[in-house]
Amino acid sequence: MAPSSQTDSKQNSHVSAHFNRYRPLGIISSLKIELSVLIVVDTFLAFVAAWGLLKLGLSGWIALPITLIIALGVTYFFAQGLTAPLREIRDAAEALTQGDYTKRVSMALDSNDEVGQLSRSFNVMADELAHADQMRRDLIANVSHELRTPVSALQALVENMADGVVEPTPANLEGILNQTQRLGDLIAFLLDLSRMEAGAASLEITKFNVLDFLDDVVAPLEIADASHNHHIALRVSPQIWMEGDEDRLRQLFTNIIANALKHSADNTSIVIEAREDTSNGFIIANVVNFGSQIAPEDRSDIFRRYVKGHHNRPGTMSGGTGLGLSIARWAAGLHGGTVQVVDDSRGVNFEITLPKWHIEE
Repeated sequence: MAPSSQTDSKQNSHVSAHFNRYRPLGIISSLKIELSVLIVVDTFLAFVAAWGLLKLGLSGWIALPITLIIALGVTYFFAQGLTAPLREIRDAAEALTQGDYTKRVSMALDSNDEVGQLSRSFNVMADELAHADQMRRDLIANVSHELRTPVSALQALVENMADGVVEPTPANLEGILNQTQRLGDLIAFLLDLSRMEAGAASLEITKFNVLDFLDDVVAPLEIADASHNHHIALRVSPQIWMEGDEDRLRQLFTNIIANALKHSADNTSIVIEAREDTSNGFIIANVVNFGSQIAPEDRSDIFRRYVKGHHNRPGTMSGGTGLGLSIARWAAGLHGGTVQVVDDSRGVNFEITLPKWHIEE
């Protein structure tokens, strides 16, 4: 462990140990029970104090204030253990509102009651906010880079044509078309992100043949991927039909298949399989790329927004925004389906489960 980590651990241990002396009731799993115990303890101590003081011969007018002071002192002793972590959470929350996502709470983390649960939940929330803020910054940097590259290329090509340096040959025009397609893809990603932030999107449900649909999805991907010589194999029965929004499902399958192509070494294969689960009324599709694997502990993270794949995986590793898989899961969710990575000895297997027939909500 690094020295700084050891220091932080010691400080946290010291804070926790110091704090627990003032919060012995934190071992109880319910705040209501803690307060009940506190009332019982106060009542008992007040009775004992009053009885003792009267036994000593003090009058009731003297014993009463002394008894109240003792009861209030005990209440304050226990109450500070309850309010201190709440004040710490308040201060950390105010820091979060000011944009400081480094603040965490350390008091009551080992308590079993609602205050301890709140402290732990607050730290989890703060971690998520810090992650989202960092990913937002990364998105701005990524989008700026992704926009600058095609815009610069377009500007150079158009300027050269305008100056007569190069001729508007089919090859040069194709270069301009490729750059505009990159811009269009990026804009589509940003629009999809906007729809995700806004919640659900309206669906236009139609009935279609799954094999024909996947053929249409794969065709432009094969053209765009020609230089990498990937082979895309479709293993789908022509008898499978389903209902859904073809545009949204096209986003889903395009992003999953494009991700598989991006993370596959040149001259390798991608397999797309689909079958019908008649007993449950689902269509189950699998997109498999061979060779690389995703660790089980990373399989849920890759669907988070702005998270990109690991650079040590094989493939083309072309630029991206880290939104493709997140959008794919969103599109599946709109249809009441799921997308997940499942175990497969062949390689990375994205399994897509979708209802065969659309059910109106």
